[in-house]
Amino acid sequence: MNFKHLYYFWVTAKSGGVMRAGEQLHTTPQTLSGQIHLLEDWLGRKLFKKSGRSLELTEHGRLALGYADQIFTLGNELETAVRQAHGGTQVLEFRVGVADSVNKSVAYRLLEPALSLATPVRMVCSEGKFPDLLSQLALNRLDLVIADAPMSRRINVRAFNHALGRSSMSFLCTPALAAQLQGVFPACLNGAPLLIQGTQASVRPQLEAWLTRHNIAPRIVGEFDDGALMTAFGREGRGVFIVPRVMEQETMDQCAVQCVGRSEELVEEFYAVSVERRISHPCVLAITDAARGQLFG
Repeated sequence: MNFKHLYYFWVTAKSGGVMRAGEQLHTTPQTLSGQIHLLEDWLGRKLFKKSGRSLELTEHGRLALGYADQIFTLGNELETAVRQAHGGTQVLEFRVGVADSVNKSVAYRLLEPALSLATPVRMVCSEGKFPDLLSQLALNRLDLVIADAPMSRRINVRAFNHALGRSSMSFLCTPALAAQLQGVFPACLNGAPLLIQGTQASVRPQLEAWLTRHNIAPRIVGEFDDGALMTAFGREGRGVFIVPRVMEQETMDQCAVQCVGRSEELVEEFYAVSVERRISHPCVLAITDAARGQLFG
């Protein structure tokens, strides 16, 4: 395989088209297209298809992009490792995956202790669906996965759940929206605009059951896999939104919102999943100790 052709394909796929890729690579779109066609001829498959004036990846293109990501990421890691070895500085690489259903502020608070070790750490952080991250863990491409649910026994991956802690949930909104709510919590949510977590979040089925149990029918105006995006909408007054109570004060300070109520019935749990039954990786030890002793302690 000509890796120059693969690199041109990779940059084109990442940048969204041959025009932008050509600007990054300082080459003409015609030259770039020709190099990609040579790669397609070598593979015997089309990697792009036209969609109007833009290009879209084919099924084979998406497959090739996944491998190209790994190849060029490893290339960057190789260069970094060799340069560090030449300089004599020992750096501990820590590869961690964060399930996209995990609140990003909580994820930061969980991971931050890994960067406070005496040994310099290079953290490589990925985000994705929990099952996909577990597959990466099984292939030793990740040292740890942070999730809001334990790994199911039905998943055929040799890994172990390490409970980090749990938090009840707080309901927040802007002062202007809070002034419009009628009654006391949780009845004040009846008919109110509500922003909720996506279906993959562990707290979602709890929330649906809780609303039914309390006979509350809010107006669901948004569902979000990304908690940070949900918070952004909440900060702008688009609805009441829900965060783990451990992040309540921080969220109120940063977003100028207030708490309209809390529920001990709604609980979000956080787990570290690793291939180690007994944790030995320094970064994972720092994360678990800080979570159990400080964040959720």
